[in-house]
Amino acid sequence: MTDITMGIRIKKRRKSLGFTQAQLAELVNTSVNHISAIETSKENPSLNLLLDLCAALKTTPDFLLMGIARSDDIPQELVEGLRLCDEHTINLVRHIVEYIINNKQHQPKL
Repeated sequence: MTDITMGIRIKKRRKSLGFTQAQLAELVNTSVNHISAIETSKENPSLNLLLDLCAALKTTPDFLLMGIARSDDIPQELVEGLRLCDEHTINLVRHIVEYIINNKQHQPKL
């Protein structure tokens, strides 16, 4: 199994959200060159930048650092089921969850 680096996870997440490197750099107040160096594993982000990247990419440090999503509040059978999915299916699930989150934010509170 290939070890996926933090830089690759950042790049994949950025692309899945439709951000360019320039857009991400602007969101986290750094240069495009620095984002590129992080994505190619030539540099590591500082702790503050890592946290800013997590916020901009709507993910967690444990996912970017180790590829592990926290599952404290997620039913274990769902987590285990996702581990059996291929990358295409994971991306589909991610889009569905983002769709649900975006629609929930636009619904009036009862």
